[in-house]
Amino acid sequence: MTIPTPTVNPGSASSDALALPHAPLPAGLPDPAALARLASEFFATPPGQATAPGLSAGSGAVGGVPSALPAAAPILASVSNPAPAGSPLAGPGGTGTGVPGLALPQGKAPGANLAPSAPTHVLSLGNRVPALAPHAAAQNGLPDNAVSIAPAFEPRVGGAALGVPQASAAVSDGAVKAAPAASPYYFTDGSLQGWQATPQDIVVPSNGLASPEAFGLPGDDALRDLLAVHRDVPVSRASGAEVPRYFIDDAQAVEPQGNLHRGAHPPFDVNAIRRDFPILQERVNGKQLVWFDNAATTHKPQAVIDRLAYFYAHENSNIHRAAHALAGRATDAYEHARDTVRRFIGASSPDEIVFVRGTTEAINLIAKTWGVQNVGEGDEIVVSHLEHHANIVPWQQLAAQKGAKLRVIPVDDSGQVLLDEYRKLLNDRTKIVSVTQVSNALGTVVPVKEIVELAHRAGAKALVDGAQSISHMRVDVQALDADFFVFSGHKIYGPTGIGVVYGKRAILDDMPPWQGGGNMIADVTFERTVFQPPPNRFEAGTGNIADAVGLGAALDYVSRVGIENIARYEHDLLAYATSVLAPVPGVRLVGTARDKASVLSFVLKGYETEEVGQALNEEGIAVRSGHHCAQPILRRFGLEATVRPSLAFYNTCDEVDALVRVVKRLATRR
Repeated sequence: MTIPTPTVNPGSASSDALALPHAPLPAGLPDPAALARLASEFFATPPGQATAPGLSAGSGAVGGVPSALPAAAPILASVSNPAPAGSPLAGPGGTGTGVPGLALPQGKAPGANLAPSAPTHVLSLGNRVPALAPHAAAQNGLPDNAVSIAPAFEPRVGGAALGVPQASAAVSDGAVKAAPAASPYYFTDGSLQGWQATPQDIVVPSNGLASPEAFGLPGDDALRDLLAVHRDVPVSRASGAEVPRYFIDDAQAVEPQGNLHRGAHPPFDVNAIRRDFPILQERVNGKQLVWFDNAATTHKPQAVIDRLAYFYAHENSNIHRAAHALAGRATDAYEHARDTVRRFIGASSPDEIVFVRGTTEAINLIAKTWGVQNVGEGDEIVVSHLEHHANIVPWQQLAAQKGAKLRVIPVDDSGQVLLDEYRKLLNDRTKIVSVTQVSNALGTVVPVKEIVELAHRAGAKALVDGAQSISHMRVDVQALDADFFVFSGHKIYGPTGIGVVYGKRAILDDMPPWQGGGNMIADVTFERTVFQPPPNRFEAGTGNIADAVGLGAALDYVSRVGIENIARYEHDLLAYATSVLAPVPGVRLVGTARDKASVLSFVLKGYETEEVGQALNEEGIAVRSGHHCAQPILRRFGLEATVRPSLAFYNTCDEVDALVRVVKRLATRR
């Protein structure tokens, strides 16, 4: 039932002044005064019963029912699980990036940024979920068609179907845990295939379940703008000699502040981001987890966890070739995820997107299909000195099989590729150039656009390994003009076991299949087999359907936050980390190219890398120690291993400081 909201309180002087004479009513209709009296009696508080919390008879209420929206505001303050305070939808303010998980003021209810489908002031029960019930214990996880997951929903009358509460925020030591906060980022524009989500179409794809209600308060946006105060805070935590800054132009490092302007995306708020990742509340050795191993894998937002749970609860089926309803749901979800990938990387068609297990399988697929078909004796394959083993070994195998030669682009002492030397490698025998966009060991951002262009001038194809770049910068495969682009889902907040091959359609059409079996065939006889066109030709058997859907949810999440917002924040965080780690006595940074992303490799004099990693682990700080599956580039710098902290958009300056304190303590001991 929707209760209209009058513009003034009944009975006030202003309402009397605005009263207008009614036109004569048709015969048989009751007098308006009589209707008003009956309504007041109907909604009156029963004798002896207290007025509803937050309401008073004199605050614009008729019979205990609020007649103006401001009177409903106290109800929002009293619910058990309000929308996340300080969420990007409410604007940053109150605390800095060094206070992980602390609730900020001026939060809004989930979905308040979306226009309601019809004028209404009925408050949803979506935020009144049990504050202490763990998310996984809820009976069902509900993806929001507008993104992936609705943070909560109204209980079904008589069905007792509980809403899904959010995981509680990751709080700093000594902080009081707040009630779980709903993520602001679940309301993105993803949807099942064939349905275009709009703010007016927020529905839950499940029979009999109520949809979350979107609502807002009058003047709310203006108030948030007024209260959003932003300041650049100069960093003066580090002392010592001046440190080269490879990411900023001779400017003083400042704590990352996110975007400070209104635009297509909500203002970036690292505290709200952290509340979306339940694992960040974990404790290791009695300390709050600090995850600096993001180059190895990233953690998953609640939206992805919920989307996977929903798939298995409501859509689980094999895809294609079935008439039953669940097969249709699963197929729609899977193919929608493919189209989400297409949009995210700027491909021209979903037929150019092939799902695989990850980047390693992606490169192997290309080497063992296109490579076997097109590389011959005496031909040459070019890679860079920066490559992960997954972009070296498959090409070595192909070269050995075909009698071809593997050529290597050298790097300078900062870890950046030497383009002039690369030009000298290219000739009419060059068949393919395969390079990383970001080094997983050093963080170097490689000029892949120029590398691809030079490869094409030489008549060669170009593959870009985007495993380390995909989560840190905008990727547009058509602008790069790459023939192939590959990445892994778990490196961009998605599930493990799912990855992507992008290939230009004309090239995929000419490639033979890698594996044979079901799904990739059009017709089979004992005499011959007709293969499906791409992408099915390269997806033999039952693929990783659920995790492909989870990858789509992860890309929706990242799109909602804004990849440019992420890149800006991480750039500033890496600059800050470099400025405070480099001056520590005995620290040697490995990889100092001007253009870097995420990775901060180093060694500490007098210590094995495993010792440093173990000391950090004792403080709850996770880093990677070893060769990072990139032995050639480490040996280029005379090393067999490094300590590799790698950053993500949920890390903070305080976490960086915690790491540096441990390194400083170790440095004073030897």
